[in-house]
Amino acid sequence: MSVHKETKKITTHTLQEMKDRGEKIAMLTSYDFSMATIVDDAGIDVILVGDSASNVMAGHETTLPITLDQMIYHASSVVRAAKRALVVVDLPFGSYQGNSIEALNSAIRIMKESGAHAVKLEGGSEVRESIERIVTAGIPVMGHLGLTPQSIYKFGTYTVRAKEEAEAQKLKEDVQVLQEAGCFSIVLEKIPAQLGKAVSQSLRIPTIGIGAGPDCDGQVLVINDMIGLTKGFRPRFLRQYLDLYAEINGAVQAYIRDVKAVDFPNEKEQY
Repeated sequence: MSVHKETKKITTHTLQEMKDRGEKIAMLTSYDFSMATIVDDAGIDVILVGDSASNVMAGHETTLPITLDQMIYHASSVVRAAKRALVVVDLPFGSYQGNSIEALNSAIRIMKESGAHAVKLEGGSEVRESIERIVTAGIPVMGHLGLTPQSIYKFGTYTVRAKEEAEAQKLKEDVQVLQEAGCFSIVLEKIPAQLGKAVSQSLRIPTIGIGAGPDCDGQVLVINDMIGLTKGFRPRFLRQYLDLYAEINGAVQAYIRDVKAVDFPNEKEQY
């Protein structure tokens, strides 16, 4: 019997059990109550309240501008909808880097003010102290390696990471550091599939891939991209399951026509 047939809440322990028995983990982002309700009702395992809200909800070019207060607002909306999924919230840029006390305070605010179940942060050995401090306080932490969008200005590009041996070796070392520091899972973004496989097999804890091949223990996509709400964004790792941009655009045009033609509202649609 697969996990998503059960109605009981998904926990970090559930995800570990899924990896141990070879069942893949399905994760999607959500940023508001309505979308999270649909995603949770469909049986998703994990909802990520991603700092990608900066791009898809607020229209920023990068994930950097979104604030801790804004992340808590989005997370609170999602938590109210999630009856079953594990809700993980991104610590936004500037809320944890370089200062483990600030990292802990940011994580505590997210957990207390939104009711979320875990936090996620980007980086390897350089954020170890922050991870350990947050985990020691009883807050589950998901790691994030490979392409780390908060470091976009350091990389200068969103291309595939860890193609070179040195970077691949650092990633292999970093996943072990994150596991030892107490992460319950690690997102691997835009790395070669073979590396995704090797890393996933080397860890006790589950990996979640986005453009990291089929051998990760789970997969994640940004919901707005996956259902085609975003226009023109088609990276290789994305499978688009709907074209909602075209559907909604067409519906709005039909509404405009009906209003202009005094066809809406009709006799049944008035009091």
